[in-house]
Amino acid sequence: MSQPVPASQVQVKRACAPPAPDDGARILVDRLWPRGIEKEDLAIDQWRKTLAPSTALRQWFGHDPGRWPDFLQRYESELQAHAEPLEDLRSLALRQKVTLV
Repeated sequence: MSQPVPASQVQVKRACAPPAPDDGARILVDRLWPRGIEKEDLAIDQWRKTLAPSTALRQWFGHDPGRWPDFLQRYESELQAHAEPLEDLRSLALRQKVTLV
């Protein structure tokens, strides 16, 4: 089993939130580029599309709170199919602070 990443090493920010000096590596974890935001303004270091929920899963979920438990289970299954990028992200977070955008 991989070494757990301390919670202090990872934070989450909305794409519309401005970058900050203490963000560390900024990783966009979404299938789509945030609408209306220029690349320079987002200031990301990596774009990890495969770590975001699939389009089909997002559409199935449809922001229905009743589907949240099933969504989590299905998303975890999707992440297991992308073990290498997930492990790369974990490794990065063990070395420096990471902000998921």
